[in-house]
Amino acid sequence: MSGIVDWAAGRARMVIAFILLSVVVGGYAYSTLPKEGEPDIEIPALFVSVQFPGISAADSETLLVKTMETELADLDGLKTMTGTAAENYAGVVLEFEFGWDKSKITADVRDAMSAAEALFPEGAEKYSINEFNFSEFPIIIVNLTGPVPERTMARVARDLQDDLEVLDAVLEAGLAGDRDEMLEVLIDPLRLEAYNVTAGELINVVQNNNQLIAAGEIDTAQGAFAIKIPSSFDEPLDVYALPVKTNGDRVVTLGDLAQINLTFEDRKGTARFNGEKTLALQVVKRKGFNLIDTSAKVKEIVEARSSEWPEGLRAAVTVGTSNDQSRIVDSMVQQLLGSVFTAVALVMIVVLAALGIRAALLVGFAIPTSFLLCFAFLALMGISISNIVMFGLILAVGMLVDGAIVVVEYADKRQQEGEGPMRAYVEAAKRMFWPIISSTATTLCAFLPMLFWPGVPGEFMGMLPITLIFVLSASLVVALVYLPVMGGVTGRLENWMAAQMATIAGLPLLLHFAIFVGVVILFVPAMLLMVPAAPGAPGPLFGWIGAQFAEMNGLNTFSVAETFASVFALIVVGAAVLSLALGGFLLGLIAIFALLTRLGRFGRWIVSRMFRKEPDRIHAGYRRNGFGRVIEFIVGNPVMPLVMAGVVFVFVGSVMTYFGNNSRGVEFFVESEPEQAIVYVLARGNLSLDEKDALLEQAEKIVLRHPGIQTAFAFAGEGGLNSNTGGAQAPKDSIGQIQLETIPWEDRPNKIDPLFTVPLLGFSVNRETQDPAYDGDVILAELTEQLEDIPGIRIEILAQARGPASGKPVHLRLKSDSFPDLLAATAMVREKYETTQGLTLIEDTRPLPGIDWQIDVDVEKAGRYGADVLTVGAMVQLVTRGLLLDTMRVDTSDEEIEIRVRLPENDRVLSTLDTLKVRTADGLIPLSNFITRTPVPKLAEINRVDQKRHLDIKADVMPGLMKLVEITRVNGMDQSTTLGTLRPAGNDADVTSADGTAYKLTERTQAAEGKDLQQGVREGTYRMVPINPNERIAELTTWLEETDLPLGVSYEWTGDQEDQAESQAFLSSAFTAALGLMFIILLAQFNSFYNAVLVLLAVVLSTTGVLIGMLVMDQTFSIIMTGTGIVALAGIVVNNNIILIDTYQEYERYMPRIEAIIRTAQARIRPVLLTTITTMAGLAPMMFGLSLNFAEGGYTIDSPTALWWKQLATAVVFGLGIATVLTLMVTPSMLAIRIWATTYIRWVARLMAKMSLGRASRAARDWALQRDARRAAAQEIIWDDKPVATARPPAVAAVAE
Repeated sequence: MSGIVDWAAGRARMVIAFILLSVVVGGYAYSTLPKEGEPDIEIPALFVSVQFPGISAADSETLLVKTMETELADLDGLKTMTGTAAENYAGVVLEFEFGWDKSKITADVRDAMSAAEALFPEGAEKYSINEFNFSEFPIIIVNLTGPVPERTMARVARDLQDDLEVLDAVLEAGLAGDRDEMLEVLIDPLRLEAYNVTAGELINVVQNNNQLIAAGEIDTAQGAFAIKIPSSFDEPLDVYALPVKTNGDRVVTLGDLAQINLTFEDRKGTARFNGEKTLALQVVKRKGFNLIDTSAKVKEIVEARSSEWPEGLRAAVTVGTSNDQSRIVDSMVQQLLGSVFTAVALVMIVVLAALGIRAALLVGFAIPTSFLLCFAFLALMGISISNIVMFGLILAVGMLVDGAIVVVEYADKRQQEGEGPMRAYVEAAKRMFWPIISSTATTLCAFLPMLFWPGVPGEFMGMLPITLIFVLSASLVVALVYLPVMGGVTGRLENWMAAQMATIAGLPLLLHFAIFVGVVILFVPAMLLMVPAAPGAPGPLFGWIGAQFAEMNGLNTFSVAETFASVFALIVVGAAVLSLALGGFLLGLIAIFALLTRLGRFGRWIVSRMFRKEPDRIHAGYRRNGFGRVIEFIVGNPVMPLVMAGVVFVFVGSVMTYFGNNSRGVEFFVESEPEQAIVYVLARGNLSLDEKDALLEQAEKIVLRHPGIQTAFAFAGEGGLNSNTGGAQAPKDSIGQIQLETIPWEDRPNKIDPLFTVPLLGFSVNRETQDPAYDGDVILAELTEQLEDIPGIRIEILAQARGPASGKPVHLRLKSDSFPDLLAATAMVREKYETTQGLTLIEDTRPLPGIDWQIDVDVEKAGRYGADVLTVGAMVQLVTRGLLLDTMRVDTSDEEIEIRVRLPENDRVLSTLDTLKVRTADGLIPLSNFITRTPVPKLAEINRVDQKRHLDIKADVMPGLMKLVEITRVNGMDQSTTLGTLRPAGNDADVTSADGTAYKLTERTQAAEGKDLQQGVREGTYRMVPINPNERIAELTTWLEETDLPLGVSYEWTGDQEDQAESQAFLSSAFTAALGLMFIILLAQFNSFYNAVLVLLAVVLSTTGVLIGMLVMDQTFSIIMTGTGIVALAGIVVNNNIILIDTYQEYERYMPRIEAIIRTAQARIRPVLLTTITTMAGLAPMMFGLSLNFAEGGYTIDSPTALWWKQLATAVVFGLGIATVLTLMVTPSMLAIRIWATTYIRWVARLMAKMSLGRASRAARDWALQRDARRAAAQEIIWDDKPVATARPPAVAAVAE
């Protein structure tokens, strides 16, 4: 396999061509790849819904949901089936395993629904099947406001909607805040009486004309013809002319009985933007298109179309954009690009300081080349650039240079020994071929299992291992193929330039300066032919080529040949000019370096750093350095290796114990500062839409008054923007919502604080920082306090999730077949939630208090009067939403509108049913004769999961709370007793922690009676444990296990907890699988179980470093981010051990093994520290939340994007750093322990001899001697460069005398 290096070195020109091709293809791929904020995640789920106007929730469950569940339950790969039965509709959510065959499953669902549809009662509409996708959320909102008629605003909005949806990149532009048009037929009850028309007769007319009849077909000699009788209305006059009854010679039409209006459907909600009535277009992009470019195109179209409006419309309607996700994505991309450049710069600085300019440039060459190859791979896979991909590049910066550093460092060493550049780099690549392959393979093994991460978190983080696999694979090619060739070629070029530089430096100074004039002359043709005369215009040469093609006559063969000949001549001229310019560049560069050698010692020092000086002497032999002497002290005797191993064992155990006692707990995903949020306004009671809107408007005014709010959409009743809430749903008692956007993070005002004043001068040094009053969390906290003062409502604020979180974390689901038992159990759990400290924003999904009116029909009495349930139902619809007559098209709408027949608004009340009459043989009979109205408890929605009813109880956890516990040891087991609950406090503190944080005691348990809590905290007897969702769930689980819920009621934790448990189990399995794969690779390379296990020992040491990092940085353990960091570390930290043990195995073949250990540690400490420091340096800015803006200058700290990655970066930086320090001590010690094993056996033998009075000593000593004899079978020769005086034998000396 290492022959690849020789093959590449023998074809250097071809490899250089491949390098140029890689750069060009990678650069083009990066420029064309879509840029997105979060990865496009296709959720393996389908939502099947059936509309049934007028159906109740109970009937929807019985007639629709259960029927669908029965037919859909046998689908292949079905994970969970959740049903919802509500008024007017039924829905079933089908969740499948990731990796599903969407086309096949969708077809199976359609087949099952076709079977279920045949069992639906008449009146159910056609079912619909919808998919779930994270990318189908709006990327930008186009809002229109102004004092114009509703019909005018709707027309303008729909025209703009049509223009936007024409774009290929736009999937849809949904309209929020509008109402569909409707042709309303208002029946006058007095006219019904006057014309002697009953409601039943009117209903029969409507129903009979709302039919599309397929009358069959006629077969004739000319063919078969289908016959149909359409029932359609082309214009409102057709509705007026609809005959209802014949009265003598006169036909009573619908126009005689009703007033017909072109109006809008009844308003179910209101919409405002920044306090003004609005219509909003929610623009959703198609998957695979660039979010930033799509948003820019939307803005261009909005600007262009609005400029074409009439002047009066432009003055009245204000059009703008808000909630622009491209700003967030662009800011994120720029910050992560800054972090990439920062990481590259830090890595280059580290390599420059350690190896010099030449090596730093070669190592730096590996970074962009690997990145560009990665972009080419991403383009082939059709993967967009998201924040996960960008962070993968940052994480890879330090790792991808490991192979390059090892090769360059070894080649540098060989060149110092007098080897030529090409040969030195080829030997370095061949010598380090298998160690680099092995170290890269082990790193890839750590990330490989993460490709199979299940669930939404796995899909969200899935691009991280893919990016790292691509980058590290590319770095392997760069380190073993590209780098040796580039090192050899640049080395030869360096030698040639050094020789030419010496020649030029020997010229007279005047002639030296004349060379610069020649360089300028060589550049003049290129400047004249290539540089454009004006910005944006082509250069003269390209203009001539374009002119030749423009004048070409494609139909004339002679003209075509003449044109191509001319173009070819111009291309030759251009190539010659570029060659002259390139030669001039090299000549100028050599002349500049030659000039530096004339400038004294400093100039010669700079040149010496750029050009390698041929070694004039070769230093033979071996010399100990300081680190070598330290390792010699550790491994040179049989005691110190055991002492060192014991010290590290105690250190690791102590760290883990201390972390267990002082950790900040566990969280699912990192907390990031919100920039968008939803304020839910909650109230109970049968409120009208006007009452809801009035309450919402009070909250809206408070929100808009806050200086940190940029935009706010307010929706009363139904409606709202389609926002990514991470799975959270609006509370059931919500009467409206305010969807707000804070001032963008980068646009927030700064705050100037004086640092100090210079004495005597009176000059103040100030520090400019972002004003904390505009922090997203602070804004939401202040709004919560202000909104809670509004009487009659409650407030919940949902900070819109970033990442795979899903709403309130303490989410319990109760399931049962008995609804009364389910209600009782939910009430018990809700009461426990209310009394549990730290829980806030508690809600449950029990039906809200209220009544529904149930109309019972006495079938026997109705039959006497010739009436039935269908007639009664139609009359009820006439009073409520109206009877659908038909649909028709009008000029003001692009779609068909409904024609509905109903009573006037004042008559649409239940008491009207008493006045409606049915015509019988005995005359007109009122409905009240055979119907009764009964109030029943309101049941607006029924939720089911896996064919059982369920109710949920949800809550959030207040931030900053602590639990004070006392640890006692009972029967060898630690038991904790809770003494109280603490919250952050100001001057009224009851307890102060060891770090000086003040806390107020909010609850004191009986166990704390009579105890001095402050004294216990000071002495360390009592511990403070953070209260977080996991801790609260653990406490509630204990209560559930000890509480008897009603029979048949089961429970499960869902939401975040379900995803967290799944991710935690997977990461543990992935960690184990990664160790197994790495063990196989290491065993294949070293052919030693002991050495393979020794390499993996670094993983344990890295975990210790992660815990130390979390303690130092005061961070919570994140299941996703910290867990990912630990799994990633497993593949990174073993690389150092691989280099150490590979070198040791080489050395031990020709020198004593203890000496081999010492020389290995001394020889490999530089590459080990270099690879470690470069990886740490690449991630250090992310660990501190630092982002540098290279384009515009400046920097940011703890931006919302940077907060995402602090925990993962901290895990890698501390884990790798501490693991490397410990590895450099532990690995030599463990190798020495194996060597000193014979000595340990002798010690044990002597002990056994003393204990057995010598009977066992002889066998033990014989065994030890036999082991020594086997090892001494091979002769060892140690060369030393010091001359040794040879003593003559006495006999020879006597003869000489």
